[in-house]
Amino acid sequence: MPIVQRPCPVTRATEGPFHHFFGYYDKCPWDATGRYLLCMRVAFMHRPPGPEDIAVIGIVDLQEGNRWHPLAETTAWNWQQGTHLQWLGSAPDRLIIFNTRERDHFAAVILDVRTGQRRLLPRPIYALSADGRQAVTLNFARVARTRPGYGYVGLPDPWEKDPAPAEDGIYHMDLGTGQSRLIVSIGQMASFQPEPSMEGAEHWFNHLQFNPSGTRFIFLHRWRRPGIPGWQTRLFTANPDGSEICLLGREGLVSHFDWRDDEHVLAWSRHRGEDHFHLYRDRSQDVEVVGPDVLLQDGHCSYSPDRRWILNDTYPDPERHERTLMLYHPASNTRFDLGRFYAAPEITGEIRCDLHPRWSRDGTRISFDSIHEGQRHVYLMDVSEVIGEMTG
Repeated sequence: MPIVQRPCPVTRATEGPFHHFFGYYDKCPWDATGRYLLCMRVAFMHRPPGPEDIAVIGIVDLQEGNRWHPLAETTAWNWQQGTHLQWLGSAPDRLIIFNTRERDHFAAVILDVRTGQRRLLPRPIYALSADGRQAVTLNFARVARTRPGYGYVGLPDPWEKDPAPAEDGIYHMDLGTGQSRLIVSIGQMASFQPEPSMEGAEHWFNHLQFNPSGTRFIFLHRWRRPGIPGWQTRLFTANPDGSEICLLGREGLVSHFDWRDDEHVLAWSRHRGEDHFHLYRDRSQDVEVVGPDVLLQDGHCSYSPDRRWILNDTYPDPERHERTLMLYHPASNTRFDLGRFYAAPEITGEIRCDLHPRWSRDGTRISFDSIHEGQRHVYLMDVSEVIGEMTG
């Protein structure tokens, strides 16, 4: 099979005694200059965060010996996606955005890392358009109940007793004005081409992401019946105002995904009864399998800035408890295994440390979170040689 072993140099960007991580794979931690790396610092790693546990938000100066600069604090965070920390697309050299918890609601903060000026938005953010002008978001208290490790604790879910509320769901927020409105309700999707498995089930949304131009976004609709382990998932796309909803993945299993371009979505999913990475064409029935002989399991997939590569990882293998980091070159159907990283088996469930690999803005480096040295830290890997071999 076209799988090539290509270990690449790895450096640790953060140091103890505190633990550090960034979060999810669908955001870039580097600023526009490539000098500063966003991440979070916490005092523990062996339990879920409680309502009063603080994560310190900061930047690592990669040109000054990886010096750590603390910037802010938050109590709205989780192990898998952090606090949705990211550089704001409208000013990625100085503005960051992250979620926070106010007295009775979750919110978001836009912070100027140069001046310290802060602006509070009335809702938290989940996904931003690339230009930094709009966000889509959801009820993080509901996600904390239905999918621990992805929501925030500390506040109740107002619709906890409603399995499919018509008043809750996905919200659109204008980052310039802070105005927001409900655009897709949970009740709406629960009644959209309902499945037999939805009978008596509780529903929620998860995993939102805009396409590159901000004209469409993805969301996952999930549901679970009481007393039955696991959940079912469908993948939808929609316009930012909630119109033109399109059901792409409909066979109960959809996991990680990324937009290849404005019209195509790569997702680990079940299609025609088989689990693979599938490339869906938005607003159509066109689906093709990607890398069926080399991309053999679910992973945190993302396209390179030039869309020529797919960065991916795996969950730990059952024998050695190692996660594999890889690059896949679709044009040649070649997979390059970049490294394997141990994950202690007791760090599992919602406190697990997935690699969540992330591209640099120029597509020559990646960052990832790992616990292979006993603490949770952020690591950097130079992949320029591998990239150069296939593009030179």
